[in-house]
Amino acid sequence: MKKLLFGLSLALLCVVFMSSRPASDAQQSQKRYALYGVAFYNLENLFDTIHAPGKNDYEFLPEGSYHWNGLKYKSKLANMSKVLSEICTDRIKAGPAIMGISECENRQVLEDLLRQPSLQGRGWRILHFESQDRRGVEAAMFYNPRFFTLEDSLYVPYIYPTEDKPNERLGFTQDEDGTIHVLPLYGDTTRITRGFMVGIGRLAGERLAVIVNHWPSRGATSPARERAAWQVRQLCDALYKRYDGDIKMIIMGDLNDDPDNISMTENMKCKFEASKLEGPADFFNPWYYTLRKKGQGTLMYQGKWNLFDQILVSGNLVDKTYNLKKPQSVSELDLSGGLTFLQHAIFMRDYLFQQEGKYKGTPLRTTAAGVWLNGYSDHLPTQIYLVKTLP
Repeated sequence: MKKLLFGLSLALLCVVFMSSRPASDAQQSQKRYALYGVAFYNLENLFDTIHAPGKNDYEFLPEGSYHWNGLKYKSKLANMSKVLSEICTDRIKAGPAIMGISECENRQVLEDLLRQPSLQGRGWRILHFESQDRRGVEAAMFYNPRFFTLEDSLYVPYIYPTEDKPNERLGFTQDEDGTIHVLPLYGDTTRITRGFMVGIGRLAGERLAVIVNHWPSRGATSPARERAAWQVRQLCDALYKRYDGDIKMIIMGDLNDDPDNISMTENMKCKFEASKLEGPADFFNPWYYTLRKKGQGTLMYQGKWNLFDQILVSGNLVDKTYNLKKPQSVSELDLSGGLTFLQHAIFMRDYLFQQEGKYKGTPLRTTAAGVWLNGYSDHLPTQIYLVKTLP
């Protein structure tokens, strides 16, 4: 499978690029733009070989079912770093400014990952919170301080509903002045799962909140993911209140739902068409078009593509004239609102896919049916680009 190519014509040099068009018969006007990458990747069980007390990580121990040992762990790190080092580099030599990930066991595996030769020069920093997930798989974020300045962060737990209050229990409270207070885990804790990690900072001089997610798996019921979407939506509304609307947002993660599932269309209130965005608090979801119109997904189950790995952008990051069917050039977008959504794509390389056999064309996993394949992940990464006019 060839690399997915974007349909927009750009002449780029690292982050800054030029666009020109005739202003008259006698002269040309030139504008300079800055381009920023944002990406997400489910690493599929990046575990070390040491048991963590209280975690169900026994499969990933030398005596476990995967016979996970130092050799396999080192190979997994090398494979993951190869992918991460190439994401967004079709357009930006420095790679993404923000890189969300899921299914990492702890901070140590993240540090080991950044020590890999292909990532050592990136200068990425880690945002990570220890979760109470039973398996020990967590979400985290790498960010490049050259482009994104982290100012604040919080981790909001996933709270299960009760029958008498199905839509009132949140993992946080908010004061009248907008201050958000994270609550300790409470209520039903028998099925503890991942919460919602928030990084707030500045990208291109603008305040940006990034919420990294890994919603309840397909082994759980649909209402569990709808509940997660509702909680994230409430968190977004609280952030808008906290900053008096002066904030843009990106929601990313393995959402374990497709773009047209109820969690996305109703609970998150996503729009598939930019023209239908009603305000900055709405979210634009371009991945419906990718899955349902182009037939591309990020993971395959029983011969069918799903697209669980999504990156959503708030309405104030989108030009309402944006057309997924016929993407405009940069010069055709209205960039008067500052940082603006430009492109999205699934990151594809031949080496990420099975090349033969029954599962040819599906993501090449680390392990399948108990056999170590020395592959990558059962998910493909996703990436978006944001653009801003330079003064």
